[in-house]
Amino acid sequence: MQKHKIDMETYERRAHFEYFNSMANPYMGLTVELDITDFLSKIEDRGYPFFLSFLWCVTRAANSVPELRRRIEDGGIVEFDFCRTSHTLSLSDGTYCYCQLSADRPLAEYLEYAQAKQELAKTDRSLDDGDGLDLYFISTLPWLSYTALVQPTPTPADSNPRLTWGKWFERDGRVLLPFTALCNHSLVDGSHLASFFNALKAEMAGI
Repeated sequence: MQKHKIDMETYERRAHFEYFNSMANPYMGLTVELDITDFLSKIEDRGYPFFLSFLWCVTRAANSVPELRRRIEDGGIVEFDFCRTSHTLSLSDGTYCYCQLSADRPLAEYLEYAQAKQELAKTDRSLDDGDGLDLYFISTLPWLSYTALVQPTPTPADSNPRLTWGKWFERDGRVLLPFTALCNHSLVDGSHLASFFNALKAEMAGI
């Protein structure tokens, strides 16, 4: 994936970057309840799988926010033109592997491509993301809903956003999905996450 360096001399968040980048735990995150009622109805009518359809929306929404395409590299910041995902994929023995996907194509094409990639991933059973700097780390908990989530993170800290969702549930006739976003605060503020969630709602509405 193509990337370019951010000019730190003119970067408007340089002081914020230096402040949070000095911390042992520079992450910030939040959990929200997403209303997926209309989205779920649309994909069910079309016979589309929920996970991959939703992942396509999540990936495109994240890529619409420049701050979520930025990563820390060699003490500075790089911005990717488009970022891929690495998601956990359940295996028959109760473990999981990783599958990397790119949502740089229309949804119908993406679903066919993604399903083929998942079958290959199940054969490879890989837990290696390679360089992986451009990746969004995706996890799901389809077995339960939740109101908060604690993510494992490395030391020293990395800068890949972690996006996780759980089991949807009904409340007052609407279908809600718990969704957690965890990002390195050196690069991402609360306003950027708000932009992401607004973009995600727009992507789901546009299906």
